[in-house]
Amino acid sequence: MAVRRTAQVGHPALQSANEIISNFSDTKLLSLIQDLEDTMLAADLIGLAAPQIGENHQVFITQPRKTKSRPEIADELRVYINPTITQFSDETVTIFEGCGSVVHGQLFGPVSRPKTITIEAFDRVGKKFSLTCDGILARVIQHEYDHLQGVEFLEKVSDYREMMALEHYKENVATSQPHIDASQISALEFKYL
Repeated sequence: MAVRRTAQVGHPALQSANEIISNFSDTKLLSLIQDLEDTMLAADLIGLAAPQIGENHQVFITQPRKTKSRPEIADELRVYINPTITQFSDETVTIFEGCGSVVHGQLFGPVSRPKTITIEAFDRVGKKFSLTCDGILARVIQHEYDHLQGVEFLEKVSDYREMMALEHYKENVATSQPHIDASQISALEFKYL
């Protein structure tokens, strides 16, 4: 439908309450999902939440794609409506994160999050599902879920002295073996409820 402008830190939509979706066949919802997809791909992101394009609804999408530093790590496009993370592992992992809403994805910092999560949500046609995963998929789900709670990744950075610009992230972190290992998706269990 349309590539939308991503709201930047400080925009009211990023901190406002997000409405629960009740009508899964609403054409506005279908347009919103398409706009999220178009905007995510155009901005070269791996996830995007509705508040990031100024829409305060409980919707986000994910699609980790293969890159030079992640040639074996990818997942299909997934839509999460009215999501709830129901389980977090005790084990955590630190991965550098960036965000399309923080200087348009040009700033990265280390964030520690649970390694494995289980999320329940509705897909684009209103079917409820459960997804258990780890790696970059668990990471992006938690990141986008935070957006629906009005939380930006900057609030979770573990060491601000390690913040870096995109170019340094690509040169020094993205291709490092520890970062690649932490990004591997080794657990993925999807089922409809």
